Amino acid sequence: MPAVRLSRRGATLALAGSCALPALAQFRVEITGVGLTQLPIALAPFRGEGQSPQKISAIVQADLERSGRFVGIPASDQSLDESSRPDLGLWRQRNADALTSGSITRLADGRYDVRFRLWDVVRAQDLGGQGFVVTQADLRLVAHRIADYIYEKLTGERGIFSTRLSYVTKVGSRYSLWVADADGENAQSALSSPEPIISPAWSPSGGQLAYVSFESRKPVVYVHEVATGRRRLIANFRGSNSAPAWSPDGRTLAVTLSRDGGSQLYTIDANGGEPRRLMQSSGIDTEPAFSSDGRSIYFVSDRGGSPQIYRVSTSGGGAERVTFQGSYNISPAISPDGQWLAYISRVGSGYKLHVMDLKAGTVAAITDTVADESPSFAPNSRLIVYATQQQGRDALMTTTLDGKIKARLAGQSGDIREPDWGPYQKQ
Repeated sequence: MPAVRLSRRGATLALAGSCALPALAQFRVEITGVGLTQLPIALAPFRGEGQSPQKISAIVQADLERSGRFVGIPASDQSLDESSRPDLGLWRQRNADALTSGSITRLADGRYDVRFRLWDVVRAQDLGGQGFVVTQADLRLVAHRIADYIYEKLTGERGIFSTRLSYVTKVGSRYSLWVADADGENAQSALSSPEPIISPAWSPSGGQLAYVSFESRKPVVYVHEVATGRRRLIANFRGSNSAPAWSPDGRTLAVTLSRDGGSQLYTIDANGGEPRRLMQSSGIDTEPAFSSDGRSIYFVSDRGGSPQIYRVSTSGGGAERVTFQGSYNISPAISPDGQWLAYISRVGSGYKLHVMDLKAGTVAAITDTVADESPSFAPNSRLIVYATQQQGRDALMTTTLDGKIKARLAGQSGDIREPDWGPYQKQ
């Protein structure tokens, strides 16, 4: 099997004036719930895994189970690798539909050779495999790429396990912007500041992050180049500059500005320049989110008396109300496939994640927590990440759209807020 070249993509995002913090494993994954249709898969321990600093098979299994599409079948009693010809009849008796085996070998130069193979147990087919030669730092990335391969081969859809999350923590009086793997591990500090950092947003290419920093004692919008650590100032107008959102083509940002009185929506070139006001409103308009086709912007407004979600054409004009259930609806997120709207609705004294089918107009509350905030879709539209509180602790969660499978990515300390799920990484 050919070796696949991987680029290091977990480098610290250095910013001018930032205080670099060490990479931390911010989360542990706890998967709960039972889906209606889950494919049973056996992941045999990789040969040589006992001497590896990362347990590849365990990372792959956690990725697949967190997706809600798979359930693990015990396989720890089997000794297999990528060259084995497994007894598929045995695995059929164990009710496995698929089987993965592999190996990890430390090379003389300190790098690791990781190989795997995937079997369709039901059809008795070899579904291929891959090989990787990487440094120790990229072993988790290899595991996520293996999970992506398995997910795509068995579901026909692209996997999202090698994508990234951004989020903000507050520990004491210090704020930090982080970039982490999609399972929350391998967190890298992008920015640390005694002043608030809010609203991180990935560009469609995955190469840039927009965010709002209060380091100059007022909210200002920056765009940060992930690969180089350079950043550029986008919006520093009179008053407040906040809530950046990328257009699907990456050329434009929607922002909320108070430069002309009141918080209103504008669009601005992603390289900066003079903003264009979208519409006139007597209320507060904020939290813009582009539709997947780039033709409209969803946003929150209190123009009707209480916060609700509206939609307006990117060329401006009149706004159309979208949410009608509940008296307080905020934080819209649109799925990349354009089918779903996730948002936060106040229910009694709590705040709960809701999902709307945009075509049918049906709405469902999908959590049992009451402090949900900041939903963001995975790039395949199958999962949502959001911040919440469980048992008195701040946490990031992922959930399937029906709420049946949730994974808690539990923070070690501090307030955890405002996650944003990055796009597919360019290979």
